[in-house]
Amino acid sequence: MGIIWTLLIGLVAGALAKLIMPGRDPGGIVVTMLLGVAGAFTAGFLGRAFGWYTEVGDGPGLIAAIVGSIILLAVYRLIVGMRTDRV
Repeated sequence: MGIIWTLLIGLVAGALAKLIMPGRDPGGIVVTMLLGVAGAFTAGFLGRAFGWYTEVGDGPGLIAAIVGSIILLAVYRLIVGMRTDRV
């Protein structure tokens, strides 16, 4: 049940990140879900690096997952923008 809950939260976080940062992004519901899950992992990693979360039992919430998803979306757009400028 934990995996399903993680995927649902990832879907919500990814969808909200795409709403906050509108633009042309590839993928449908699966890519949006993966963006949200990866955003939560990114937020957890950064939170542990800055000392906001402990190693065990403490992790990012929905807002942190949205922020992590926005960071990943911005990095993706930066990389794609640099790649299309060279062509």
